[in-house]
Amino acid sequence: MSDFIVTIDQSNAARLLIEESHTRPVVVDFWAQWCEPCKVLMPLLEKIASEYQGAFLLAKVNADEQPGIAQQFGVRSLPTVMVIRDGQPVDGFAGAQPEAQVRQMLEKYLPKPWDGLLALAQEALERGEFAQALTPLRQAWDDSAQRLDITLTYARALLECMRLDEAETVLDTVRLADQDATYEQLRAQIDIKRQAAKSPEIEALEQRLAENPDDLEVRHQLGLQCIDARQFREGLEHFVCILRRDLNHGDGATKKLLLDTIASLGKGDPLAAEYQRKLYSLLY
Repeated sequence: MSDFIVTIDQSNAARLLIEESHTRPVVVDFWAQWCEPCKVLMPLLEKIASEYQGAFLLAKVNADEQPGIAQQFGVRSLPTVMVIRDGQPVDGFAGAQPEAQVRQMLEKYLPKPWDGLLALAQEALERGEFAQALTPLRQAWDDSAQRLDITLTYARALLECMRLDEAETVLDTVRLADQDATYEQLRAQIDIKRQAAKSPEIEALEQRLAENPDDLEVRHQLGLQCIDARQFREGLEHFVCILRRDLNHGDGATKKLLLDTIASLGKGDPLAAEYQRKLYSLLY
């Protein structure tokens, strides 16, 4: 049928029920044509299997056609569902169950949707490619409802990319009770990196801008310096401020810089999306 939904008979039972369970969980659905609850449960199991796209194998056993297999597993009523791992049944239920209860049982044995994203991010982090780790980390952070360990890893990657404001925003979601030594260390690193990023050029330009906030050329140079120092939000904000005053500043140079910076952040980046919306609101 597919690589995650199969029909079991004597020819494939050992391979798909036992051997396969050493690789991934196998969910066995014992059913029969005459069994009305089976007809309710099977589509539900098939839907969940399709959602997980191979994270587990759904193995369907017609108990009337394969009585020996049903007897071997001690099936006494239909439908019966068993979870097999490492060759042994580890959980299951008899009778049709509500979807929420079926999912609750299966989730104990299945990889979380964000596990694959975390693996991708970890590979990038190990290579020192912090920017490449941001997209899978961001998705994993959202999908996991901001799980603590993912929050800290995501904040660290943002910090390494000098996305200091965003790292701070992510850390702001950590509950007081969870603010451990790692959390405090990341907070301290943000403060240190923020001070270190203040080059003499940036400080001089900030001083000049404070003295004359209407000097668009100084703001343009400050925005450039911020982008060069990977302070993307600050740089983008300076560019937007200029475009609010003069949409064609520098014969379009500021607008091009804004677009180039957005493009460099990559598709799906929340900061890029935020400033793309700000630009569109100015243009249209």
